[in-house]
Amino acid sequence: MIFGRVKPLDAILATAEKKGLQRSLGAFQLTMLGIGAVIGTGIFVLTSEAAQKAGPGMMLSFIVAGFVCAVAALCYSELASMVPVAGSAYTYTYAVMGELLAWMVGWALILEYAVGASAVAVGWSGYVVGQFQNQLGITLPAALVNGPYAGGVINLPAVLVSLLVTWLLVVGTTESARFNAVLVCIKVAALTLFIALAVPVAQKEHFEPFMPTGFTGVMGAAASIFFAYVGFDAVSTAAEETKNPQRNVPIGLIGSLLFCTVFYLLVSVGAIGSPLGAQPVRDAAGTLLDPGTTELAARCKAIVAGGALEPLSCSREALAHVLRTIGWVKVGNLIGLAATLALPSVVLMMMFGQTRVFFTMARDGLLPEKLASVHPKYHTPHVVTIVTGIAATLAAAFLPVGKLADYSNSGTLFAFAMVGVSVLVLRRTDPGRRRPFRTPLVGIVAPLAIAGCVYLYVSLPWAAILVLPVWGAIGLLIYFGYSRKRSYVGRGIIDTLDDPHMQPEVARPLH
Repeated sequence: MIFGRVKPLDAILATAEKKGLQRSLGAFQLTMLGIGAVIGTGIFVLTSEAAQKAGPGMMLSFIVAGFVCAVAALCYSELASMVPVAGSAYTYTYAVMGELLAWMVGWALILEYAVGASAVAVGWSGYVVGQFQNQLGITLPAALVNGPYAGGVINLPAVLVSLLVTWLLVVGTTESARFNAVLVCIKVAALTLFIALAVPVAQKEHFEPFMPTGFTGVMGAAASIFFAYVGFDAVSTAAEETKNPQRNVPIGLIGSLLFCTVFYLLVSVGAIGSPLGAQPVRDAAGTLLDPGTTELAARCKAIVAGGALEPLSCSREALAHVLRTIGWVKVGNLIGLAATLALPSVVLMMMFGQTRVFFTMARDGLLPEKLASVHPKYHTPHVVTIVTGIAATLAAAFLPVGKLADYSNSGTLFAFAMVGVSVLVLRRTDPGRRRPFRTPLVGIVAPLAIAGCVYLYVSLPWAAILVLPVWGAIGLLIYFGYSRKRSYVGRGIIDTLDDPHMQPEVARPLH
């Protein structure tokens, strides 16, 4: 039976018990963890993308995306507390719904992590180019800092940061918790400064018309800026280390998402109310132009060449551009510097997450065991890291940030929807299982999470919608052509999870 291969939950839990994590995190620590994980790429990079899709209505888009994330997070937390091991939604699905769907989720997570890393790299590139131009007076050649979508040849800064992060992951240089905390402070301080300077001078007239692209545009923007909330699963996966998880996990999740949503709304108020406004760019005939297209890039160039301010939708460093426009040139440059410093760590963590999902799948026999090879000197999964790095680099070199974020979101939304389904299935098939955290009102919350993810998915651009089934079809060919007959669960080898967090640095080789 296709759906019959379920990895025994008891075996996974027995593995997790070996670690015996101490319950030390309270509601405040969880909330801070969530804020640090969520705030970053999306708000720095995708504000211009949201403006082009929804205009001032992007404020509603942030609320919609935050709500869908919240209900998905509550489902995520129940499974994370029951199955507190690595592998994210892939592991949860394997334990509940079987190998085939777990493979599809793991395959979709490649879109979330690897393509997401590419999106962050492209966003970082925009801020770096702005730093060279505004701080040093150096204008980098357009052909080398833009992909073909913007009339260039290759996005060289995005390529360089992707290759640098790949090298760091191979040699095992990962950021410490203290260094990450410093970067979180830089990000939050930069956005707080933006709010303090931009919101007080916002002008009401720039909010009209509020929804120039209608409800469809608002939901399309919500589907894109869903990327701005990804990272909340850091709270979910900390359920095993939380004191009183039934109380503190929802506080941490809802608290961090509510804080980030309010933060994002205030940032969008400052951006929309600035002299730039947030009205979408249209061609000479008044037709709305799609983000990440050569037509939009050409129209933006024509507007600037005519002596007008560069519209918000055209900017590759939106928040810094807003502050420079309202007279805070040096502070705008500092905002750009903050993004330049903070975003590479996001690239690193996304690539790190991707290599660990690949590594877990290889340890389950679903991918070639060579991918789970550990470097004899650096003790890192160097083969899978290099493969991931090359793929992420190629995508960053030639594709725009908005399209990459949309492709990433298609994989994320599928994985989150499957988590919602898994919660409902497990409540029915194994109601007596110990649940340190139980999703409240599961009969309402889980269907809302599933429906919300599906609705945002169909609100993505057509190209992003089609990426998932095409990518999934490739995955199915690999699964039935290679993985199914080599699966350890299928061959009756159960104990393949030697380390609860599947870290290659300490995991024993398979025999």
